[in-house]
Amino acid sequence: MSTRQQPYKYYEFVMAAFVAVYLCSNLIGPAKAAQLTLPWLGHVTFGAGVLFFPISYIFGDSLTEVYGYARARRVIWAGFGAMAFASLMSYVVVALPPAPEWKNQAAYEIAFGSTWRIVAASLAAFFCGEFVNSFVLAKMKIWTEGRYLWTRTIGSTIFGEGVDSLLFYPLAFYNSNQIPNELLPAIMLTQFLAKVGVEVLFTPVTYFIVNRLKRAEHEDYYDRDTRFTPFTLKA
Repeated sequence: MSTRQQPYKYYEFVMAAFVAVYLCSNLIGPAKAAQLTLPWLGHVTFGAGVLFFPISYIFGDSLTEVYGYARARRVIWAGFGAMAFASLMSYVVVALPPAPEWKNQAAYEIAFGSTWRIVAASLAAFFCGEFVNSFVLAKMKIWTEGRYLWTRTIGSTIFGEGVDSLLFYPLAFYNSNQIPNELLPAIMLTQFLAKVGVEVLFTPVTYFIVNRLKRAEHEDYYDRDTRFTPFTLKA
């Protein structure tokens, strides 16, 4: 366990990258349904936002692995606050009466007019999923004595993305007119497998980022005495 007090060189940059990716995943991705034709699978349709989540989990894994759960907790709260503010401002901007000569209100509403139910579901899923991901990784690091990084990154993602998918889709779409209830389990499973699959593919990238950060920061934090409550900003 580290006791260093001097500032880290890259912690704030990793925090900024994490928050930026999270905001993009919620503001850019959800409005577009994309389709790819893949070998053996044929046409695969997915929400474009799914591309961002594995990247955010790479940064989340790196934060916990290098700097520890408490500092990752501060970043998760920063992302939560940024998304809550962005959602509020999106609602305000969409609700403002458009100028008579401006003809793009309908397109603007499609891109940025998420319902409060979807926004609330997204925030709840992010909050719970990210904290589960960070908690599992921190605990597994102690159990594995810092070895087998891939088991921690993939294992924590399975739990974190599982919680995220289990919360988001029922909270956002159950008994709604957008997705039939009987399709929700299949969509949840598809999104979960896609996110975990991309995380597995990105494992070499995670290794590269984590190892570079550990060398640059001279830090490899173990959460042996950490208080794991999410409801504090104390590092």
